[in-house]
Amino acid sequence: MIAVIQRVSEASVKIDGEIKGRIGLGFMILLGITHADSQEDIEWLSKKIVGMRIFGDEEGKMNLDLNSVNGNILLISQFTLHASTKKGNRPSFIEAARPEIAIPLYEQMISQLEADLGKKIETGEFRADMKVSLINDGPVTIVIDSKNKI
Repeated sequence: MIAVIQRVSEASVKIDGEIKGRIGLGFMILLGITHADSQEDIEWLSKKIVGMRIFGDEEGKMNLDLNSVNGNILLISQFTLHASTKKGNRPSFIEAARPEIAIPLYEQMISQLEADLGKKIETGEFRADMKVSLINDGPVTIVIDSKNKI
């Protein structure tokens, strides 16, 4: 599972011209799921995300987590994070999980993030054509791969 975490001052996602999810201060997360992901990946990644200390404290140091700043999460599924570009110019998405695997894992990630954060998170819609807008604060962007825990 790959998560691209962007610290944002605001973010939203539109589907068919209508806002599906919107947050102010927090994390806009793109989540890529592969066929090898499991509940263990979800639990580890969720705790890592919620505990990520990348908000500025009173001294301007990145030292505060989401709960410390009353931040929110906007989670967007993003199969293209598993693109392979080794051959040619057309990416291969063979490592991305098929919907029958990815959808339940995406839904489990939503539930896990809500449990770990202690509040509802905003989401996109799996397999929808989404228009994502955000203001990356910093900019701060961090990539976490649950298969590279060490």
